[in-house]
Amino acid sequence: MRFIGLGTTMRIPAEACGCGACTAATLTRRSLFAGAGAGLLTGVPIYARAQTDLTPAQALARLMEGNQRFIAGRLTSDSEDLAVLRQGTAEKQEPFASVLSCSDSRVPVELIFDQSIGHVFVARVAGNIASSDVVASLEYGAAVLGTKVILVLGHANCGAVKAAIQGKAAPGRISALYSAIHPAVVRAGPDLTAVIRANARLQARLVRDSSPVISELAKQGRIEVTAGYYDLASGRVSPIEL
Repeated sequence: MRFIGLGTTMRIPAEACGCGACTAATLTRRSLFAGAGAGLLTGVPIYARAQTDLTPAQALARLMEGNQRFIAGRLTSDSEDLAVLRQGTAEKQEPFASVLSCSDSRVPVELIFDQSIGHVFVARVAGNIASSDVVASLEYGAAVLGTKVILVLGHANCGAVKAAIQGKAAPGRISALYSAIHPAVVRAGPDLTAVIRANARLQARLVRDSSPVISELAKQGRIEVTAGYYDLASGRVSPIEL
């Protein structure tokens, strides 16, 4: 997916929202999100058509049920017809959940939750930090695609968190990650697991509270923002209370 800059026009095809009722329109990125935000204030998001009948609680339960299948080695997503899924999602996507995870190669989000093409809207960045670009992406998932849950997923032995705790000099721009993770270090002390969990919690709160789009949806009960901890050895995702 390519995001466009403010002021740039974009063509929205009639089928983009999946409702079949829209007509093509030329919009700026600013007007797209402004319109979505205005719609939220009236309780009817303009661009966030219901892509799924799931409630936020049901969407989260679907993720966690998939994780149970992953732990047990009874995946169902690998039996789906990928050719059919590719064709069915070529023109539009209808994910039911968004996940903000670390870039770590040991955290394959779709596999962990036993999901396939088009099911999960994923944002990945080292340390699963809620930068402005990441929050914008999650806003798109919530306001435009209609995702019902946002899960911020920390994981065991996170290298970004470990580096932030140590605070040592690093090549290039790696140390730019430290400031976003530092509040969790201050709150949870030097214990790596405690800081990873605190960071996931704080980043989830930041996603929920810093975005007027997501916070309004959450107030209306149309989306749930939560956090989790992924254990690399067992494959289990455990919830983290915000």
